Amino acid sequence: MEQLMEYLPFLIPLIVLQFALLGYTIYHILTHKHYKRGNRLLWMIVTLVGMEFIGPILYFILGKEDV
Repeated sequence: MEQLMEYLPFLIPLIVLQFALLGYTIYHILTHKHYKRGNRLLWMIVTLVGMEFIGPILYFILGKEDV
């Protein structure tokens, strides 16, 4: 338990950043209709399954269509 308390100041900002990125990614997926690859359902699954930064980052690199 003491080890967790030592890392807590480092973990809290990462957790907040992770959920902020996840929230923005889900918002973007739900408000846009066109994607470079795949469709809305695919990117929602990738984002939610790969929730730890990987899913959202994959979406913005591979799925988000540049307008």
